[in-house]
Amino acid sequence: MAKQSKGLFNWSFCLSLILITIGAVMAALALELILIPNSMIDGGMNGISIILNTLFGGSLGIIIFIVNLPFLILGYKQLGKKFVFKAGYGMILFSILLEVFGNYTPLIDDTLLATVYGGILLGVGCGLIIKEGGCLDGTEIVAILINRKKSLSVGQVVFCFNIVIYGAAIFVFGAERALYSLLTYFVSYKVIDMVSDGLNSAKAAFIITDDGSEIASAILKRLGRTVTVLSGEGIISHGDKRVLYTVITRFEVSILKDILNEVDDSSFVTVFDVSEIIGNHIKKAPSVKESKESRQIS
Repeated sequence: MAKQSKGLFNWSFCLSLILITIGAVMAALALELILIPNSMIDGGMNGISIILNTLFGGSLGIIIFIVNLPFLILGYKQLGKKFVFKAGYGMILFSILLEVFGNYTPLIDDTLLATVYGGILLGVGCGLIIKEGGCLDGTEIVAILINRKKSLSVGQVVFCFNIVIYGAAIFVFGAERALYSLLTYFVSYKVIDMVSDGLNSAKAAFIITDDGSEIASAILKRLGRTVTVLSGEGIISHGDKRVLYTVITRFEVSILKDILNEVDDSSFVTVFDVSEIIGNHIKKAPSVKESKESRQIS
């Protein structure tokens, strides 16, 4: 039987918001005081916002929020309220901080140094936010949703978006600045990879519980991942156990934690890295047949 859902706010959730706050400060500082003054842009929808701001003027923070708002609404329908709350909080704070830092003198006026330091600072900031289950860019939300339907990783989808954006930046900032922006992207991407264990690194989860039917159904519904159910026995409790096995992405670990807290917070879970996946288990969207089979698990 499912336990009563816990409140949205608890100590763990508040700690996540603190880390998201730190990440947003670092990302905004990197953009407004290092990259933008050197005519370099970020990727994703934030990169598009910087291009629009350069061409038409206005408030960069407001443009970024407006451009990302539709993706927050889309994420609310598909990824759950906690993910969207964290993402929305990060985006709003990020937009405000851009306006605040815009009043200060740029920190670096050397292009190469700006590329390195800006990329590192931006990568650490975004990495912290991703690690805590949020994001600063609507592109990442779209990438997660595409990843569930198509055989493309989150990292691949984001990269394809950014190639188009940096290509457009050539006509606004020139080829040299666009290439420096692309180099900044690679630097920040590698830093994000180190901070958050990868944009799309696969994770395997073993969940030991008394009754896995509701957990399996929730994973299938909210993450679109199939679940393998094994039978087990507790050595001390001498009771029958269900062992659920599923493979998810790094982005989805925080959502899995939310599912377990809401459905069965007494379950025992281990999550570990997967070095290689053969087949389409992590990419495959659930079929109607699989959904019915999942609901029949008892």
